[in-house]
Amino acid sequence: MATQTTAPTLIGSVQRALRLLEAVASHPDGAPAKQLAREAGLPLPTTYHLLRTLTHEGYLLREKGVFVLGDAAIRLAAGGAVQNRRIKIENSLARWRDEIGVPIYFAVYREGEVELVAVADTPSAPAVEEWADFRETAHAHAIGQCILSQLDPKTRQDHLDRHPVESITPYTVSNRSALLDRLGGLGRMEPLVERQEYALGTVCAAIPITAGSTAAAMAISLPLHQQERLLPAIEQLRTEIGRLFGSLAFSISI
Repeated sequence: MATQTTAPTLIGSVQRALRLLEAVASHPDGAPAKQLAREAGLPLPTTYHLLRTLTHEGYLLREKGVFVLGDAAIRLAAGGAVQNRRIKIENSLARWRDEIGVPIYFAVYREGEVELVAVADTPSAPAVEEWADFRETAHAHAIGQCILSQLDPKTRQDHLDRHPVESITPYTVSNRSALLDRLGGLGRMEPLVERQEYALGTVCAAIPITAGSTAAAMAISLPLHQQERLLPAIEQLRTEIGRLFGSLAFSISI
C-alpha cells in the first residue's frame, strides 16, 4: 500500500505578501500599486490591502505615489547578509582548525568591547574555557592584547579605564604601563604571544586582521607542554588567512 505524503499547510496571505515584497524589491526607485499587482499576479483590492498592512508594519514605504522597501525589510536583508558572512567565517575557521590541528579564535572590537565572534575547536583540541569574563580581561589574553595594539591611543586609554589591568593568574601582565610597553614594542608583522596570562597551562598567539577601520584578530591556543608548536602554527594560520583575503572571499564586517 502506497504511503500518502501530506502536503504542507501553506498560508496564502503570507505567500501573497512575500510575492508583493519581491515585486517591490525589484524596483529600487519604487513602483505604483497597479504595476505591483500585475507583477505579483494579485487582484488589485488584495494588493491595496497588503500594501497598507506592509506599510503599517514598516516593511514598505509610500513615497510620491510609489512603494519602496521600508526599514524593516532592509533590516531583514542586512541580517541575512550578516548571517552569510558569519557562516563563511565559521567555515574558514573550521577548515584551518582541521589543517593546523589547533583551536582557532576570531574576535573584533565593536562598540568599545572585544567581542569573540567565533571559535573552532575539537574534543581533542579544545578551546580555552572562558573562566574570567573575556571582555573585561582583554589585557590578559593574546587576542585581546592584539586588538588593543591596533587601537588609537585615546580609544585604548578609554578601554583600559573601563577595564583596568589586573592579574588573573601569576603570569598576567602586572600593570597598565607594562602592558602599554609590550604593545608598543610589538613589530607590525610580529605575532602577539602570551603564556599562561589568562589560563594556567595554556599558551596563545594572535595576529591582527586588518580590513577597513575594524580592529580584529585571530588566535590559536595550545597546552603549555606543546608550546614549541605555537609559532609554526600561527605562521601557518597567517599564510592561510592571506590566501583567503587574496581570494576576496572573506569579510569581517559583521
